[in-house]
Amino acid sequence: MKLVECIPNFSEGRDKKIIDAIVNEIKKVKNVSLLDVESDKDHNRSVVTFIGEPEDVKKAVFFATAKAAKLIDMNKHKGEHPRMGATDVIPFVPISDITMKECVGLAKELGKEIGDKLKIPVYLYAEAATRPDRVRLPDIRKGEYEGLKEEIKTNPDRKPDFGPSQLSSAGATTVGARPPLIAFNVNLNTNDLQVANDIAKLIRESSGGFKVVQAKGFEIKERGLVQVSMNLLDYNVTSIFKVFDTIKEEAKKRGVEIVGSEVIGLIPMDALIDVAEHYLKIENFKKDQILEKRLSE
Repeated sequence: MKLVECIPNFSEGRDKKIIDAIVNEIKKVKNVSLLDVESDKDHNRSVVTFIGEPEDVKKAVFFATAKAAKLIDMNKHKGEHPRMGATDVIPFVPISDITMKECVGLAKELGKEIGDKLKIPVYLYAEAATRPDRVRLPDIRKGEYEGLKEEIKTNPDRKPDFGPSQLSSAGATTVGARPPLIAFNVNLNTNDLQVANDIAKLIRESSGGFKVVQAKGFEIKERGLVQVSMNLLDYNVTSIFKVFDTIKEEAKKRGVEIVGSEVIGLIPMDALIDVAEHYLKIENFKKDQILEKRLSE
């Protein structure tokens, strides 16, 4: 059976009724399994994870995108996380008996459908990108909703891959295909955002840090903290413990401590096994010693 994972990000993390209404559109589709829903009030964003056969998954995320376009007004949206649309990003991840190339095809089909039927501008990213400057999400999101609203009308470089060159209240959507990534955040016991931004700059690849790491500093106003928010695009290249240790060391230099960390969405078991091996210094450990791993096999 071909299985693909989809992890759409919606620009609503505070109103449970809206979040539930969007998620219910996914639940309506048979043979799709909802795995996780994570909502963050400070980021004002929800990350939904579900899995199924390609056509079913494509149908479910289209329904959810249509519902989000009706319920979320980007002119009123405020949150810490960069965003440019009600359905901000839709990645497809190959899981079983499906290739990355097939996921790219799925992304292009969905992008065209969203552009044609919902009249929402769509940009293809990651493995589905049609241009080098659209591989990375931060490059596409530059200026966010407010900046894109003006630029999309006049700047040929901001012309979408599908849909109109103008924004409605639903904004624009980014669709792509990628390997599994880990959304990992580390919270620091200070309200000085500069500390988080400085550390994020040190660890992200774009400013000379670790490979395949994207990072940005955020305020967590409800808790009086700041956060180093990261996407680890390939944990086999840069592990969780490597960035965690570096953040801990850099925070200590600034008289700050880590008070906690969080994973947004789902995480591969092997990534956590790597962390356990590192911190517990387990010798001669074999991953098939994990009980649940053996049972699942």
